[in-house]
Amino acid sequence: MLKAFIFIIFCTLQLQAQSLSQNEAIQKALAYHPDIKRFILQVTSAQEGIKQSRSDYLPQVRFNAEYDPTRTYVLPQNGQFHTIDSDGWQAGVVLNQKIWDFGKTSSAIDSSKAETKIAALSLVDAKALMAYNVKTQYNLMVVQRKAVEVRQKDLEAKEALYKQSEAMVKQGMKTRADSTRFLSSYYVAQDNLSISEAAYEKARVALSLYIGEEVDVDVTLQEEILSPQEQEAVAYKEIENANPQLQSAKAGVEKSELLYESVHASHYGSIDAVASYNYQDTLNSYDATLVGITLTIPLYAGGRISAQAQQAKLAEDVAQAAYDSKALALKQEVQALEVDLARYEKTIAAKKAQLEASQETMTLLNARYKEGLATYIEVLDATALYLNAELGLLEAYYSRGTILNRIDYLQGKIL
Repeated sequence: MLKAFIFIIFCTLQLQAQSLSQNEAIQKALAYHPDIKRFILQVTSAQEGIKQSRSDYLPQVRFNAEYDPTRTYVLPQNGQFHTIDSDGWQAGVVLNQKIWDFGKTSSAIDSSKAETKIAALSLVDAKALMAYNVKTQYNLMVVQRKAVEVRQKDLEAKEALYKQSEAMVKQGMKTRADSTRFLSSYYVAQDNLSISEAAYEKARVALSLYIGEEVDVDVTLQEEILSPQEQEAVAYKEIENANPQLQSAKAGVEKSELLYESVHASHYGSIDAVASYNYQDTLNSYDATLVGITLTIPLYAGGRISAQAQQAKLAEDVAQAAYDSKALALKQEVQALEVDLARYEKTIAAKKAQLEASQETMTLLNARYKEGLATYIEVLDATALYLNAELGLLEAYYSRGTILNRIDYLQGKIL
């Protein structure tokens, strides 16, 4: 009794270990894939950029020191100058505090925040794209496994027809052309089976690379994902508002505007508070202190600031054009997906009807062939029609699923 209980537990664990849901595959890919790690690091880097921009608002403290082993000092005495060579040193601390720079720093900070937003949206898009790729390979595995099963049944059916024709040839009921043609179709079915098996293996290997671990050949998959429940149509406006790439492009426009404002504010300079303490030990020793306010206005910089402002303005226009282009491309893709989705809904309905009709036709012609009322050509045509209907239905399910997954990706959805 105990051994039986242990055996049941062992079998249960084995089944659990060999099963892989689509959501599990997505989570593993998000945790493993280096592309996701790269985008996470980019978000962290952008956050550090905000700290860097904010540092201009904080006090800037500098320490400086100087030691001269030999130095010539000039001293006036009785209307004449005398020189003395001696050593000397000095050390001091300078503190600068920005008071106002006409919005240059604040615009730079807001620009860094926009850059962080862009990095975060890029991460969302990368995760959604990873999920879409995993779903595609996972669905392809399900479809190809089904295709292998269909091809295997077709191979078995062709083999049975060949053996049946061989027996009927020996009995004089059929010609050698019948058995030869069935044998040829058997080899074709064998080749098609190997093609489906290779396609399944490619999808399995691709999924293994995405999730960072080996996917078992006989892994249990979610076959029901090929026929998902009916989904309500998503309005383009919802996709537009949720699309990470489009939102990232919009944030890029905001960033460019803020950079232009920051560069443009450089024309007005800045007001800073300055405080310093310096100790000097040369021929005489003394302290020097300073507390004051400085105003710095760039009167002429060789056209550098104007050129930077013009570049920033052009970058703003480029960012706006990039946003408009992405919005147009997104709208075009969504409309095409909606058309394809409606088409595949009709295709699936037609393939189902074709599958039922071809199955009845194949069963009828097989029976008529045994009675000598149908030719081998009619039997093979009926078999091919049934096979094409079954494989066509699988392909339609896969194509519809790919479209639905693409719509999820465009909205930044992961699961």
